[in-house]
Amino acid sequence: MGDEATAPGDKPEELKPEDWAGEMGLKWLANLSLFEQMIAPIGEALLARADYQDGTTVIDLGCGGGATTLAIADAVAPSGNVMGLDISPDLIAAAQERAANSGAGNIAFTCADAATVQLADAPYDRLFSRFGSMFFDDPVSAFRNLHGLLREGGRIDLAVWGPPRDNLWMMEMMGVVRNHVEIPPAVPRAPGPFAFEDLDYLGEILAGSGFTNVDVASYEALQPIGGIGATPEKAVEFAFASMAVGRALADKGAAVIEAASKELADLFAKYHIAGEGVMMKGKVWMVSATA
Repeated sequence: MGDEATAPGDKPEELKPEDWAGEMGLKWLANLSLFEQMIAPIGEALLARADYQDGTTVIDLGCGGGATTLAIADAVAPSGNVMGLDISPDLIAAAQERAANSGAGNIAFTCADAATVQLADAPYDRLFSRFGSMFFDDPVSAFRNLHGLLREGGRIDLAVWGPPRDNLWMMEMMGVVRNHVEIPPAVPRAPGPFAFEDLDYLGEILAGSGFTNVDVASYEALQPIGGIGATPEKAVEFAFASMAVGRALADKGAAVIEAASKELADLFAKYHIAGEGVMMKGKVWMVSATA
């Protein structure tokens, strides 16, 4: 295609599934502090909802760089413990280093696929996941496996993205991309960030894997794209380096990338708040259920 956008009538290109064990894990690690700044308040809200007590044992699913794992470890100390679980060996290595530097002694980490992992210390009291549960190819099988890692009466607490229309940080960015390259509509219920936007679908998965007493709360806030205080230009750099925007335009040529970058910077300028950054609306479902 060279420097030209997809011509009308050409078959739109599908985005490849996100490889969290490889490429996406490395991208998250490379931009770890900025991702954390964007979603840290969501983790804090989910942690408050979970309301952990001293002595609780917890699995932190999709623990990433370990920020939530450290927070959980503090909440369940001194006699509780937490197992950070992630499929990315690069993120697990970073989380282990972070935990070692913190001096916390009630943390362990496992690099594995949560869909099939077996943990020697199971069953655990609780399971926590901030955006680590939406990427399973077979979610019922995966959640059934997670159910088996919890004691009877144990609880799961998840943060998952709500509908894309309520997450302008994604919708408007992808709108810019679609001005330059044709992208097929998202497939409902497919693995990905918005797999669980449909709460009926998530409810079916939880029920099918043995969970009961599903309870949902809505969380809405402004997301600082590219981190706290980022300029529109810095937010563009972040988006192209680490998000679906960059993946969609990566091989479309310099002219397309330059045009999309300018349009994205103009979009971000509309949402820029001095001293705060590029603040765009986000919506999250906070979901709990009982094993």
